[in-house]
Amino acid sequence: MLRSTFTPILTAFPSKAKKPRNYLNTIITAITNPPQPVRQNASMENMLLQQHTPTSAYVHLPFCRKRCHYCDFPIVALGSSSPYGDDDPRIINYIDFLCREIKATSIPSDYKSPLETVFFGGGTPSLVPPRLVSLVLETLDAKFGVCSDAEISIEMDPGTFDAKKLKDLMKLGVNRVSLGVQAFQEELLRSCGRAHGVQEIHEAIDIVGSCDVENWSVDLISSLPHQKPHMWEQSLNLAIQAKPTHVSVYDLQVEQDTKFASLYTAGEFPLPSENQAADFYRMASEMLRDAGYEHYEISSYCKSGYQCKHNYTYWINKPFYAFGLGSASYLNGLRFSRPRKLKDYMGYVQNLENGLVNCCPDSKVDAQDVAMDVVMLSLRTAKGLDLKSFGKAFGSSTILSLCEVYKPHIESGHVVCLDEQRKEISPEEFSSLLSEGTKINEVLAYIRLSDPDGFLLSNELISLAFNVLAP
Repeated sequence: MLRSTFTPILTAFPSKAKKPRNYLNTIITAITNPPQPVRQNASMENMLLQQHTPTSAYVHLPFCRKRCHYCDFPIVALGSSSPYGDDDPRIINYIDFLCREIKATSIPSDYKSPLETVFFGGGTPSLVPPRLVSLVLETLDAKFGVCSDAEISIEMDPGTFDAKKLKDLMKLGVNRVSLGVQAFQEELLRSCGRAHGVQEIHEAIDIVGSCDVENWSVDLISSLPHQKPHMWEQSLNLAIQAKPTHVSVYDLQVEQDTKFASLYTAGEFPLPSENQAADFYRMASEMLRDAGYEHYEISSYCKSGYQCKHNYTYWINKPFYAFGLGSASYLNGLRFSRPRKLKDYMGYVQNLENGLVNCCPDSKVDAQDVAMDVVMLSLRTAKGLDLKSFGKAFGSSTILSLCEVYKPHIESGHVVCLDEQRKEISPEEFSSLLSEGTKINEVLAYIRLSDPDGFLLSNELISLAFNVLAP
């Protein structure tokens, strides 16, 4: 079982990335002679102070044509067609409250730093007219400033935009598009309740190409009902042929209170088994890396220089603002979530304007929570956990304890050790260093999970670290 702190951290993320499934039923045994829990110290406080100025903002635009069968995000379903066109009062009213929230957000004077990334997620943000997106960007710029070269991303679904809308968004500064394809098979799209079909996918890809969008991503989902290996291979091939600069690959999670939860049980037909799902992940890793994509985060692949700067903010545990329905910010080492229901969110904004809500928490930061955040997020990335920085913040004895608990997994190849130059340290050399006690702190600089097999065991491996940090 993963510790209770694991899931809330991930579900608080505004992005659509989900935690990887437990692919293998590894039994996590009790750790003998656990160290003292991580404690607050000056180094950890200094680490937080050095990165306390957010330069990223997530903006939640919750509107969709309908709710997909797997979706548990806070959305507002508009229906397949709106009689209002670009003047839908539901969208206009929401944008008004969103801008009011941004304006009413109280920030310390030393937080004043222009935004380097803005991410419009949802929902289906491409349903929002460009003039209203412009209003949000203007409000952000007036409040924080937006860098002239900021990465401004927007999620777009096939069938919800044409070339004119995309060009209008690009004129506003949008320079990164995340295209929600999910699958290239008509039957799979229908089975998960997507509002678009395969033809609309190809039309959307053509539009992105005709508008000369340099930086764009394709989103795919594996382990869908009735999905076969040849279908997944076809989706990966078609995505590669489209030549996006980025590909995100998510494994289906059957969430509570979704239509899928009432129809299916994870790991049981017509959903793929655990081993089949693992094979899908391995196939994606192999095919995308062979096609020249860097696997820089557990669900993310990119061409050189095209990491999603905004999402990478999450993975390196930097602070960020968040605005809109159900969104969660990360400020002063603490996470703060907005209400998930529209009426409650509007009440929250009114309370914020009246000074009854503090969206920039200044409570005491729990060192254990921060340490677990850092470990969990770092081990999702190809870079891995920076042990030098981690040791300075949380104590060198913690590093030794992590090394002890990961020793069997280093020997099995699921965890990889690296020195300062990121040269791999062999399991034999690692064991020798570990036997010499503190010497390992001098040589070992990073640990990361192997690709793909270490990533496949990420939940179990991260859980082991949690047991060390907070026994």
